[in-house]
Amino acid sequence: MSWDTFIWLLLIALKSAALLVILLVVLALLIYVDRKVWAAVQMRRGPNVVGPWGILQSFADLIKFVLKEVVIPDSVNKGVYILAPLVVAILYLAAWAVVPVNAGWAIADLNVGILYVFAISSLAVYGVIMGGWASNSKYPFMAALRSAAQMVSYEVSIGFVIVTVLLAAGSLNLSQIVLSQQTGLGTALGLPGSFLDWYWLPLFPMFIIFFISALAETNRPPFDLVEAESELVAGHMVEYSSTPYLLFMLGEYVAITLMCALTTVLFLGGWLPIIDIAPFNWIPGVVWFVLKALLVFFFFALVKAFVPRYRFDQLMRLGWKVFLPISLFWVALTAGVLVAFDLLPGGTS
Repeated sequence: MSWDTFIWLLLIALKSAALLVILLVVLALLIYVDRKVWAAVQMRRGPNVVGPWGILQSFADLIKFVLKEVVIPDSVNKGVYILAPLVVAILYLAAWAVVPVNAGWAIADLNVGILYVFAISSLAVYGVIMGGWASNSKYPFMAALRSAAQMVSYEVSIGFVIVTVLLAAGSLNLSQIVLSQQTGLGTALGLPGSFLDWYWLPLFPMFIIFFISALAETNRPPFDLVEAESELVAGHMVEYSSTPYLLFMLGEYVAITLMCALTTVLFLGGWLPIIDIAPFNWIPGVVWFVLKALLVFFFFALVKAFVPRYRFDQLMRLGWKVFLPISLFWVALTAGVLVAFDLLPGGTS
């Protein structure tokens, strides 16, 4: 191995370690924010004891989970049982490798980055299925089957939403998708680059479908039927405890942050400033990215607080009979408009 290759591998390893540490710390704070928003909506206090304003509550929960005894039931398939939470957590963490939080700030700036993320999120359902099947209990198994049906159903809608964005951007590269939002409806009207150029406006129905489908994809309320305590106790995680349970929850929250980041990249201009004039464009792009992702997460938390849980048949009907036809129609409409008005990226028809 040459020194250049060694140094390149070392830099990739250091970048990956830094991303992992930052992401885990941010996750701890987001869990705190999630609980605080939920408490505020219901006029409760939320975490307020451990640390200033209760901000260390997530870290205290981490210590509790790590120090608890791992209880593995005798009837489980031990190899698959232990592997399942690792699969979920590692796959969702790996998806962050191609997410650009600023210009050039990505571990791997792949030309097919969006396909990589889509493939990783599709594979993560196997971890849930493995956990439910290996538990050798009817409730986890039923929850795993529900999860497979739910995640596959809404991945179809997410896929068509992504197709409309790719048609408009002309690239599978996530950084290029962000840069393609520097011009749009606002600049066509003679305005400086602004939020009017981002894809949330021309593709607004797709923006809404993507947000709701992201809730279903990550098992967030009102689509948390995988772990609906009124029906399936704790879903596919009911036989898990301590660190394995923590890994399942970690994977779920990493998936939520990933969907918030993708919403920011695909529809909210990524690291671009809200208006491309001073003093807004003096603020570093990574700050804009974080603020936008936090806004999306805030809406994730609000939905959890006040929207009642769907029945499973309602969930499937929404995905297949509502979102799928609408997303298909918008794919055809977007392609037709781009061709008819010679708006294809690069100016070719």
